[in-house]
Amino acid sequence: MGVRRTQSISHHRPLRASLVLSLSVLLLLTACGGTAAPSTGADGTVTVFGAYATQIEEPWDGVIHSALLAEQEAGRIEYTFTDDIGYAGDMERVLRETAETAPDIIFGDAFGNEEAARAVAADYPEVAFVFGSGGGPAEPNFSVFDNWIHEPAYLAGMIAGGVTASNVVGVVGGFPVPEVNRIVNAFIAGAQETNEDVEVQVSFLNSWFDPAAAKEAALAQVGSGADVLFAERFGVIEAAQENDLVAIGNMSDQQELAPGHVATSVTWNMAPTVEYVIDQVIAGSYTAQDLKDFSMVGKGGAALAPINADVPGGIPDDLAALVEEREAQIRAGTFRVDINEATPPGSTIPDA
Repeated sequence: MGVRRTQSISHHRPLRASLVLSLSVLLLLTACGGTAAPSTGADGTVTVFGAYATQIEEPWDGVIHSALLAEQEAGRIEYTFTDDIGYAGDMERVLRETAETAPDIIFGDAFGNEEAARAVAADYPEVAFVFGSGGGPAEPNFSVFDNWIHEPAYLAGMIAGGVTASNVVGVVGGFPVPEVNRIVNAFIAGAQETNEDVEVQVSFLNSWFDPAAAKEAALAQVGSGADVLFAERFGVIEAAQENDLVAIGNMSDQQELAPGHVATSVTWNMAPTVEYVIDQVIAGSYTAQDLKDFSMVGKGGAALAPINADVPGGIPDDLAALVEEREAQIRAGTFRVDINEATPPGSTIPDA
């Protein structure tokens, strides 16, 4: 069964009947206590549904989607998804319609849909719900994960601080929530290690996916002297490219967006999390868990993308060597990046 991208339902369109019907044909779920039963697909594979509030082009959801695509290509799951669901109540409807077809696992992003995701999970204990969340797991079936990528963010900050000529670096983020703040604060700390004079300007959008607004915020930072831009949100790299500046990507390796301008990216890899959950479901041993560790450097869930020296001004060899040394220390557990989830001082935050 191939992956199908269902139509956007952010305007209260019903979930495609074809999606529901196709899942219904495939699924023969049998409940076993509070855990999801394994191997319910037509050919013995695990059935998985992805529920995404934003478009999958948004890097956060894109990382989850990519990991699930890889598992499908490996023949371990049958995967369907709906993206661009939004935050106006449609998520609960989509989740309930999908849960009625009894997939083995539903992956998704909660946060703005936290209450809805947890409510539906409680009503369908035989389905494994695995959602990005700032909260904790809930028995028997609601597991949580997050993008704990503060460690590579620190390393990226070291690069930014080391290559800026103006001593001004810009960061454009989504919302000033703990999950984003810890990435930005780690980036700032890394920049300060390599440049004690650096000024880091931080602008939040109060949006998870608004490329035009992100670009506009980045251009304002360029106007204030920033010559390195950290694209915590999608849209910033375009501003860097148009102004022949250095950019740093986020969530996935974004060098292909601007090969001559992206020095590196702070990357998140959902493969360890996805693989672990699928293995649990296959074994019939799935339980609600906090899957945090699988998104950190130690388990391969986070990494700094390869350094690209072909950017304006280049990357000094000694700086690259220092970053590699710090990265090795993080992997060895001898250097720890602090977790600071407070809103960065001096951040620009639009009115809600």
